[in-house]
Amino acid sequence: MNLLDTYQIMLNYQSMQTKQATKIFEALSSDVRLDLFRLLVKHAPDGLVQGDIAKELDIPSTNLSFHLKAIVHSGLVDVEREGRFMRYKANIPLMLDIVGYLTEECCSGNPEACQRFRDASPVSGILPKRVD
Repeated sequence: MNLLDTYQIMLNYQSMQTKQATKIFEALSSDVRLDLFRLLVKHAPDGLVQGDIAKELDIPSTNLSFHLKAIVHSGLVDVEREGRFMRYKANIPLMLDIVGYLTEECCSGNPEACQRFRDASPVSGILPKRVD
């Protein structure tokens, strides 16, 4: 394998990441789906069944089905059959991957330069410290 082949593989990998990120952001571009995902993150790792989600978000089950389908298709939410119900769970590893994707080039790859921004963030006490 030559340098050009290696570069092409890296370029394809980057494109796949960008395509996946775009798909995720499209899924979250609806206020209902954003609220839905945040609700499932709140109830992680157990998730919720559709009826409970509809009650929490105060939307009809038929409307919710449309939004659930879109967000499951993005990969942000997993679904499992539980008897006659479907349980929806936030895909926390993918959520963390998308945060990593957004921040991997932060401060030109010098994480120490970003420390003041992390310290000022409202979630600074929640997120683990980055180890490089």
